[in-house]
Amino acid sequence: MSPTRREALAQLSALIAIPLVDWPHRGDDPLAGTIAQFQAGRLRGAFSAVEVTTEALARCRADNSALRAIDQLATTALEEARASDARAKRRALIGPLDGVPLFAKSIYDMQGMPTTASSAEWAKLFPDAVTRDALEVQRLRAAGAVLLGKTAADDFAYRGNGTSSLTGQVRNPHDRDGLRTPGGSSAGSAVVVACGMAFAALGTDDGGSNRIPAQFTGVVGIKPSFGLVPRTGVIPTWPYLDTHGPLARSVQDAALMLDAIAGPDASDGLADRTRYARGQLRALRDDALVGARLGLVEFHVPREQMTAEAIADFDRALADCASAGAIIEPFVPSVNRADVREQFAAAAKARGDVAPNHNAPAPTANALLRYFAGQRGNATQTAEQSVKRGLDAFRVFYDVLPAEWEAMRTLITQPYEADAASQSFARSRRAIVAELAASFRAKGIDAMIYPTMPFGAPAATDPWPDVRTTLGYGNWLGLPEVSVPAGYGANGMPAGNLSFVGLPGTDAKLLAMAHAYEQRSHRFIAPPTPRRGG
Repeated sequence: MSPTRREALAQLSALIAIPLVDWPHRGDDPLAGTIAQFQAGRLRGAFSAVEVTTEALARCRADNSALRAIDQLATTALEEARASDARAKRRALIGPLDGVPLFAKSIYDMQGMPTTASSAEWAKLFPDAVTRDALEVQRLRAAGAVLLGKTAADDFAYRGNGTSSLTGQVRNPHDRDGLRTPGGSSAGSAVVVACGMAFAALGTDDGGSNRIPAQFTGVVGIKPSFGLVPRTGVIPTWPYLDTHGPLARSVQDAALMLDAIAGPDASDGLADRTRYARGQLRALRDDALVGARLGLVEFHVPREQMTAEAIADFDRALADCASAGAIIEPFVPSVNRADVREQFAAAAKARGDVAPNHNAPAPTANALLRYFAGQRGNATQTAEQSVKRGLDAFRVFYDVLPAEWEAMRTLITQPYEADAASQSFARSRRAIVAELAASFRAKGIDAMIYPTMPFGAPAATDPWPDVRTTLGYGNWLGLPEVSVPAGYGANGMPAGNLSFVGLPGTDAKLLAMAHAYEQRSHRFIAPPTPRRGG
């Protein structure tokens, strides 16, 4: 006799240590549920990884003409799903991601596919399939995941609109008129997750690239602590700001993906070297907000510039946290979004250090050389020749790089770990975060809370409202942040996300609190089915 759904979940929890999570169940559509529900369905024989992967690929092909969210589909997904089903039959699943359909962003290397960076010009310059996986993709494959392919983004992950010169404007699935931006740069990753094409997707975040599309499409977006996830095998951006993490429909699914890709690796010279214990990020509890002290940073809540709907959703999110047992009190941190840059400069001046620079050209130049050097097996050109070949296309976005090759050639050999202006930036970060930690301790604060962004998605062709956000604040300080849906407007569009923000290294605590909020609020709403062929 086949086990019941709850019995299967209990078996699953014992087998691969996924706690039971309350999530609206849609038995007719496994892709609309959670990873735990997917695995439980497999255990009770309701469907296989091959069947769900086949449906995911069919959905991608049918809906992408309307959404433009996919860069490329992999040809190996069904083979990976079959291998997972064989393990499931033996009750030998590798872990919670075994057989789970996932995506990566277009700037990630994935063996057997070209890396386009969502750039039409780059795709022409580097049309050949790469022969390696990015480190995060390697880790997902080692966890048994099924990689469906790569998602569309802003060219080179540079802007926040979801506009790709290769695949076009990614569309917000909540907007029936097809006019509003899904945000970016991890636009496609957010959209495929929101629409149930995959359970989760990899994204990157230098100044909001995961959190912006999370808010604009109404999903969970994570910016981990700086250095928690090594970035090897991914086209570089700003090495001293860049963080990689997941987008998903639920906090638990995001936590499962983050847990699989986290942990040190010597190939990334700026990665956190702290030993990582696999499994620590997925230990979520529904009661994690009971007694938690949340610091409400009112300076980061520009109520006078927010719509009434956005304010109402935010205040309701605060009430949800309180009803889940949190203690919410006003908090004035030692550094805020308005003075963070000045504090970095002042700290450097007090040390007698060079001026800090978060986007100095040398680290990005050297990271680009290392990216190509890691693509072993390219017999046609050296890493230096590849940098030279791609420089003009790359520099359109990363214009701090020199236009002249000889100047660039000098920069690419300077190790990014030793750049003086960047090291000054890192020293200022350490000093200012230490002061922030002291202000946390003085008030007994576990995490800060404020809106991820104080406005919803504008039209893709319009400028953003002139309202300051906290997006860059989190990247400058290297703080972990979990962005969770907080509500929707009368027009059906996501109106805002609530951000849980903590000190570096507190990712597990933030995920647990965000999960407890999500279980109390249940704000995620799936977008309508795309109008196909549009």
